Amino acid sequence: MSVTQATASDPVGTHRVLEPAGALPQAAQRLDTRGELWPDEVRIRIRRLNLDAASFRQLHTKHEGDGDGVRREVLDIVRTRGKMQNPVTGSGGMLVGVVEEVGPQSPLGLRVGDPVATLVSLTLTPLVIEDELASWDGHSEQVPADGYAILFGQSIAAVLPEDMSQELALSVLDVCGAPALTARVVAGYTDPVVAVIGGAGKSGSLSLAAARQAGAARTIGVVPHQAEADLLQASGIADAVVIADARDPLALRAAVSNGGGPADVTVVCVDVPGCEGGAILATAQGGTVIFFSMATSFSAAALGAEGLASDVTMLVGNGYVPGHADVALDLLRSEPGVRSLFERRLE
Repeated sequence: MSVTQATASDPVGTHRVLEPAGALPQAAQRLDTRGELWPDEVRIRIRRLNLDAASFRQLHTKHEGDGDGVRREVLDIVRTRGKMQNPVTGSGGMLVGVVEEVGPQSPLGLRVGDPVATLVSLTLTPLVIEDELASWDGHSEQVPADGYAILFGQSIAAVLPEDMSQELALSVLDVCGAPALTARVVAGYTDPVVAVIGGAGKSGSLSLAAARQAGAARTIGVVPHQAEADLLQASGIADAVVIADARDPLALRAAVSNGGGPADVTVVCVDVPGCEGGAILATAQGGTVIFFSMATSFSAAALGAEGLASDVTMLVGNGYVPGHADVALDLLRSEPGVRSLFERRLE
């Protein structure tokens, strides 16, 4: 269904789908990006995009570190699809900008001039780039940009806090679903051991802090090499820091065991494929594995758990938990170790 065929807007945005007919915006091949608003929509003037880690890694690897090649491909994806959705990883990211116009029936509570971060994926957000990404060198996940994006009636956005830079807020809000869901799951156990794979990263460090605040008896941060181990150790947010290649199931199981495992809750926050088996092996019977990586193969996870006779609950981190933005921002404010890891990434 195209915009010209629709007689009313749909809160989830199907009126913006150009093809295929009947698809939701995230699954659509192409979205309508016209700037005119339906009554329940909001238009955002873009200031910065944040590509998700799995998507940026794939693009950077494909173009062998050529920033111009990465920039050209991102522009081509947006022009072709009307949104930022990496055709290989299927993922996108999110953005910050300023509210430019608000439809009279918008339920989002936003006002013209509000600085906001969108908390829905770029894979379903109508997007137009107007500056050719001229200020971006293609070497970072954060992308200075000018253009506009459209939010639907059932979208999510957060007004940016005044006590931190937009770059820092964007980094936090990009992964705010991870700590909120981690806290919810950890709170369901009594004195659990929690292992976070990718513990020195953005979602990983927030998840470690959230687990501790939610009642974890022991937190184990898993990192791939000594440099990240040193950073995580210095932050003080993990009770144990261990080094392992998360793609090596036996090595990951051994590392978590050496750190005080097996884990009752394992949180996967790495942006490389092939970590499913190790995460399952590192988790105790009756435990829970939360997959936050867009590189996860959920068929590999399901079949792997079956083949290992592992009685674990496996959750897909879908990026949304009520109140997730406030949870993440409060963790950044209250945990100096987390803030230091985030600020280091922005240097």
